[in-house]
Amino acid sequence: MESHGKEEEPCRGPVLHIVVVGFHHKKGCQVEYSYPPLLPDEGHDSNSVPEQWKYLPFLCLPDGAHNYQEDTVYFHLPPLIEDMKCVYGVSCYRQIEAKSLKVRLADVTRETVQKSVCVLSRLPLYGLLQAKLQLITHAYFEEKDFSQISILKELYDHMNGSLRGLTLEGSQLYLGLSPRDLILHFRHKILILFKLILLEKKVLFYVSPVNRLVGALMTVLSLFPGMIEHGLADSSHYRPRGSVSEEVSVSLADSTTGAEEFISVSVTDIDGALVELVGEGGEETLRGSPAEGAEEAATTTTQAPMMGENNSHHLKPPSCGSPESSESEWETLDPSVLDSEAPGDKESPERRREEGEHPDPFDGGEQSVPITVQPQSAGGVAQGLVSGLEEDQYGLPLAIFTKGYLCLPYMALQQHHLLSDVAVRGFVAGATNILFRQQRHLSDAIVEVEEGRIQIQDPELRRILTLTTADLRFADYLVKHVTENREDVFLDGTGWEGGDEWIRAQFTLYLQTLLSSALQEDNERLMADYGVPFVTAWKISHNYRVWFSNKHPALAEITPGHPFQGQYGVADVKLRLSHSMQNSERGKKLGNAMMTTSRSMVQTGKVVGQSVGGALTSAKSAMSSWFSTLAQPPAVTASPSAEQLDTETQP
Repeated sequence: MESHGKEEEPCRGPVLHIVVVGFHHKKGCQVEYSYPPLLPDEGHDSNSVPEQWKYLPFLCLPDGAHNYQEDTVYFHLPPLIEDMKCVYGVSCYRQIEAKSLKVRLADVTRETVQKSVCVLSRLPLYGLLQAKLQLITHAYFEEKDFSQISILKELYDHMNGSLRGLTLEGSQLYLGLSPRDLILHFRHKILILFKLILLEKKVLFYVSPVNRLVGALMTVLSLFPGMIEHGLADSSHYRPRGSVSEEVSVSLADSTTGAEEFISVSVTDIDGALVELVGEGGEETLRGSPAEGAEEAATTTTQAPMMGENNSHHLKPPSCGSPESSESEWETLDPSVLDSEAPGDKESPERRREEGEHPDPFDGGEQSVPITVQPQSAGGVAQGLVSGLEEDQYGLPLAIFTKGYLCLPYMALQQHHLLSDVAVRGFVAGATNILFRQQRHLSDAIVEVEEGRIQIQDPELRRILTLTTADLRFADYLVKHVTENREDVFLDGTGWEGGDEWIRAQFTLYLQTLLSSALQEDNERLMADYGVPFVTAWKISHNYRVWFSNKHPALAEITPGHPFQGQYGVADVKLRLSHSMQNSERGKKLGNAMMTTSRSMVQTGKVVGQSVGGALTSAKSAMSSWFSTLAQPPAVTASPSAEQLDTETQP
């Protein structure tokens, strides 16, 4: 590929680089072209990448890409400098037969040529970038001469010209992200996914190809108001492994151990102990000699990256990887910061909670260090914790993807170590390699997109995420409106009832009423509709503590209470039973048993005789009709009133 040498850096715009990544038969995935150069001192055809972006080639050319003629990848890269934010990547992959090339270079030794064209952007315009990039990628491959790179430079200039000055508002942000399709696929479980991320759990999405994976993951995030626009700025603040030559090699255990026991081994780990997170409680096991284990643990702790904003020098990573440590230690402030505290502020209940007078349930030490102390302004007025995000008048987006909680729409196998990194307190990540799914102990929940199933190993977490009756009403309300209009293509991307924007508006209302209810005094009854175990767990999360430490007067306009609160009726019992039959393992087994019994009864009726068979057939029909009625959730047209529910319960 021709080199243009070193040129002046083009004008600053939303698009940082256009990158071409190819698969070399000896070197593997590598950068073949970049404009502007990824490294200022290198040429456009340099294969070198910045250390922070060492995984870029593996993200652009995903695992198993050879199984598909084309694919699309969304991914996040960490910032190169401290004052930068997350870098958003969109890559379009294609492969063609080598014999069809007009110019075949000497290093093309295989029957097919695999390449990706990638855009690295400052703005999270996933669908918009994909739409433009797919056209250019198609034209680039149609040239059948990959040395003709002028079209890529034109793409860089065109994108920066058309996107410069674009505001992060409107439907362009959500191009290609369809909540309607997601609700049709996951149905009531979409609310469980929503709550999982609110709790900042380790959530792994799994499906192939990558475009389905990243589409499902980012669509779930689009249900959080303001999250796509402003909530992902710190979502990729991780530090790659120290060695540039390190490649993650997955070693499956021998025949005496299952696939669940495999570990990631790096070059730097061979002589030291391997730290592996085991079990859902985060317990660690040190493999190797005791001395080596202690040295490895100390090294890992001291090298943990500092996540956060400009005042991150006050933050301390967890001092050890004990089972009692938690994300709360990420907000432990340097004791020197406390010197500026005004003693009079300690009288408020909120201040006493944040000063650590009550023991933190996640703190392993007997003497807990203050966790979320509000710094004082010059005027002596208490200021809330700074999220580093651009928030609206309601405090949204919530500071979920901050302080070591990552969002990785696609995770390459070479990034596997991030799942057990002590500097990563949680993640929402997507993977196509089955090895990620097999290591269930590294995730709290695995979302199998193909089956529309959420696997949660921890019984306590399943209990926390149990949907309340009000939650089921809300989810059923969404499912009903989307199902009734599933064939209406004119609803795609609209705010009409049952459309994409309408669905996002319902989740915005759900979250706003949840926040408004949390501010009310004696709010136990209000919060019960959201689930007492869930609310208890959510109130110790990082995003809630940051939000609660600030004032949001606009929430006074939001009526507190669940949008679908109200007295229970017969319809709610039917809805609960239907949900249990469809989603619990016990319910599925019961349904299968009933269908098997029905078939057996029909066969028996044929043997016994026509008269007996007719009676059995009638009984079978009645049973099937009853079961089918349960399998179909009752119609919910609006938030039911107390009078309506009272009428339903009257004989």
